[in-house]
Amino acid sequence: MLRRQFISATAAFAGSGLWALQASAAAAQGGAPATPGCGKPVYLTFDTGHMGIAQFVAQVLQKHRVPVTFFAANEPTKEGGSSLGDFWAPWWKARAEEGHRLASHTYDHMYWVADIRDSATGQVTHFKVRPSAGERANQTFVVSADEYCAEIAKAANRLESITGHKTLPLYRAPGGKTSPALIAAAQKGGYQQVGWAAAGFLGDELPSDRYPNDKLLDRALKNIRNGDILLAHLGIWSRKDPWAPAVLEPLIVGLLERGFCFRTLAEHPAYQGWIARPHAA
Repeated sequence: MLRRQFISATAAFAGSGLWALQASAAAAQGGAPATPGCGKPVYLTFDTGHMGIAQFVAQVLQKHRVPVTFFAANEPTKEGGSSLGDFWAPWWKARAEEGHRLASHTYDHMYWVADIRDSATGQVTHFKVRPSAGERANQTFVVSADEYCAEIAKAANRLESITGHKTLPLYRAPGGKTSPALIAAAQKGGYQQVGWAAAGFLGDELPSDRYPNDKLLDRALKNIRNGDILLAHLGIWSRKDPWAPAVLEPLIVGLLERGFCFRTLAEHPAYQGWIARPHAA
C-alpha cells in the first residue's frame, strides 16, 4: 500500500506543469523559477532524514514554486529502506526534473570527529569519523582524505545515476562538523562544503518540548535576512511534534510576503565561481 501511494503521489507532483517548464528554461539560462527581479534571495536547503515528510515537502515546494537544494545521504527511512535506495529513486528523479538542485551529504552520513596528524610533520593526514548509517553505523574509525572524498562522491554519483541530472560540486558535512583540514581535503576532491546562516537554522532537529513549532516559526520570520542559507531536514526521528506540517508552508508564505524569493545554491554568489570551475563541473 505504501509503495502504491508513493508512486501515485510522485506522479502527481512530477513537475510536468508550468513550474517545471520555467525551471528548465531558467536552468538553461543560469536562473531559477522564483520571483523575477527579486533583490532579497534566500536559499532553502534540505538534508535527508527518515523521509517521512518528503512527499509533504514536495507538495509545498511545488505549490509555491519554490526551488531548493537537497543534500542527500543514504539514511534509514520510515518505510524500512534507505533514502537513496530504489524505493526513493522516483522521488529524487521527480525533484531533479522540477528544477531543484541536488548535492551530497556523504553516503553514510559520516560525521567528522577529529583530525589525525602525522607525529613527525604535524600535518593532518587522516580523519577520525563516525557514520550514522551504513554497515559501520555508530562505529568510530579513521579514513584518509581520499577515502573521505570518495564517501562524498558516492552519494553524488548515486543521485546522478537515479536522476540523470548532474549534482552540484557541493556537499554538506553531517551536523556541520568540520575542520579546516577536512574542508581543504574536500575541496581538493572537487567539493565545496556548505553550512548555513545562524538565522537559517530552522530548528527542526531540536526537542519539540523546548522548541515548539510556533516559536521556531516566529523566530525564523523575525531573524532571516537577505542572502541567508536555511537548513531543514526530510524527517527527524527524535522530534515528537513534527516540524514540517506546522512550520514549512507558513514560513515560505511569510517570507514571500516579506519580499524574499527563493533560489538554489547554484545561484549563490559564494558558490557560483566554484561551480563554474572546470574541475568541479
